Amino acid sequence: MTKKEKGSKQDVIRQKMLEQHYEAKIVRKIVLFIAIFLLLFIVLIGGGGYLYIQSALKPIDADSKMYKTVDIPIGSSVTGIGERLEKNGIIKNAKVFKYYVKLKNEGGFMAGKYQLSPSMDVPEIVSRLKTGKVLAKATFKITIPEGKQLKEIAAIIAKATHQNEADVFNKLNDKQYIKSLMIKYPDILTDEILHSTVKYPLEGYLYPATYPFFKPNPSVEEIVTAMLDKTRIVLSDYTEKSKEKKLSIHQLLTMASLVEEEATGKADRKTIASVFYNRLKSGMPLQTDPTVLYALGKHKEKVFYKDLEVNSPYNTYKNTGLPPGPIANSGRVSIEAALDPNQTDYYYFLATANGDVIFTKTLAEHNQKKAEYISNKK
Repeated sequence: MTKKEKGSKQDVIRQKMLEQHYEAKIVRKIVLFIAIFLLLFIVLIGGGGYLYIQSALKPIDADSKMYKTVDIPIGSSVTGIGERLEKNGIIKNAKVFKYYVKLKNEGGFMAGKYQLSPSMDVPEIVSRLKTGKVLAKATFKITIPEGKQLKEIAAIIAKATHQNEADVFNKLNDKQYIKSLMIKYPDILTDEILHSTVKYPLEGYLYPATYPFFKPNPSVEEIVTAMLDKTRIVLSDYTEKSKEKKLSIHQLLTMASLVEEEATGKADRKTIASVFYNRLKSGMPLQTDPTVLYALGKHKEKVFYKDLEVNSPYNTYKNTGLPPGPIANSGRVSIEAALDPNQTDYYYFLATANGDVIFTKTLAEHNQKKAEYISNKK
């Protein structure tokens, strides 16, 4: 190769390097431009979003003198309340209302007819919904306490509505009615409630609370709907936790009912739940007296040895695992105990005459405490 040819080749290489350097410079400028653009976009979107949220929390019209009657039905979800408020022109955005309520951990909204104005901001509206500053007063109220069984709930409804107790109880167990409720509440009323071993399908599903109605004579169907609406709302708070625990709604309410029935006023429900879970894990029967009484269909002060022989899938002295279904309704405290039990190595507990609950690790310890605190044997 001649010197001339070598020089020409070097010029070509040099030219390509210059072109590559120029192209790299252009690419860097493009990348820098895109980065700046994206940063500005994020700032604008974020800032705009923040300003929008702040605006959505403020009154629609601070100078408005107008008031609207907004009806919040029993069992309304936060989403439903927000949509109703937006539709009536009381708030700007239902989703912002929902996220505000969740972020602030607000809740306990009361049903009723409210006088609300576009001049109110979201915090004031939330406060009114919590305190129940309603336009109309409830003309009918019914209270279902915690730990009540379906028969007892039927009796409460019958007395409050002046109906025949047997008719109400039969309605609560009517198969066609149950199936219609399952269609309406597929997220909480599953096929598990219709299993052949389940005594009463709605047992444990009618949430304990006080239910106001704005008509003097609500039907059984309206009362049950209000209760199931409330159950759905309460359980929606524990959906993720239930999945983590690998518990179906039916299993969760069953465990919660056992805790509810065993707990005294002084009892640590999470520790009671731990005993049940420890027994389930080890393959031991739960041996909880309330399930025997439920199998017998009786309320008794004491459970005797002969009672433990009752032939029923609910008898947790004879059968291992959870009973076929809940044995009563349960409140939030028992539901939360069933989902988040204490971590213990207790396998036994007993309640003393004054309501204290004593937990022990072994049968020997349990029998010792039993002899010490319980004078009358079964």
